[in-house]
Order: sequence, then C-alpha cells, then structure tokens
Amino acid sequence: MTERTLILIKPDGVQRGLIGEVISRFERKGLKIVGMKMLRITPEMAKRHYEAHLNKPFYPDLEKFITSGPVVAMVLEGKEVVEVVRTMVGATNSRRAAPGTIRGDLSNSFSRNIIHASDSIDAANREIKLFFRDEEIINWDRDRFFIYAPDE
Repeated sequence: MTERTLILIKPDGVQRGLIGEVISRFERKGLKIVGMKMLRITPEMAKRHYEAHLNKPFYPDLEKFITSGPVVAMVLEGKEVVEVVRTMVGATNSRRAAPGTIRGDLSNSFSRNIIHASDSIDAANREIKLFFRDEEIINWDRDRFFIYAPDE
C-alpha cells in the first residue's frame, strides 16, 4: 500500500548545506517526492506541529530552534514510507543513531538532529495538512516515459 509522510529538513540541516544530501538519500531509496518547499515556521505553526510537546520543559527551546531559520518541507510517497523513512532517519538522539542513518551520519546532537519525520500514518496525514495545501501535492507517475525534445 502506498503511503505518504512528511519530512522537515530542520534549520541546522539547511544551514549546514545538507538539503541535497538528505533529498538524494530518499531518492536513491526509490521514494517519490510529491511535494517540496522551503519556508520559515512561525511560532503558531510550531505550536500546532509540536502540540504533544507544548507542556514539556524542552518546548520553548524546541520552538526557538525550529523557528530560527528556514526549513525544507517534503511529502514523500512510497510503500510503507513512514516506517522506511523512520529507519533511514535514525534515532532522535543522533549520538545513538546507527551509522548509515541520516542522523547517525550527519548529526551529533539530541535536539539539533537535522530532520523531522512523521512517526505514524495518522501523524503524517495531520502534519502534511499543516504544511501543504492539497494543490501543492503533485500526483505523478514515475513509470511514465518522458521524451526530452529540445525546441527546434
């Protein structure tokens, strides 16, 4: 069954120039990008996105960080994509993330850990709606053959 999930390349990943590295890992895995944009998360968006953490002591720092710079938001599509992406991303605490994962290879921090990935299908559906309007998600067929014909 084809699923969709939300990915955020967080401000630390953008600032460190890791956008292409992260995207290429997903594409090499065979996942399809059906939505992508760069934006700045507002405090209001952060509160909606991280609503489960609002009353936790670390939330103010989390909001300050996620609103500190641009993020790249993506909707990925594929079979069991939520589970596949969570495996590729690695443990939240990057110091404990396995080598070969995005966090294991590219980060050494608990909170500044490069990337967010939805943790369930329900979360993915909710999060995608926070960051993308329906018309911003493009349905396209990877198997379709395209012919490039330059202007004559």
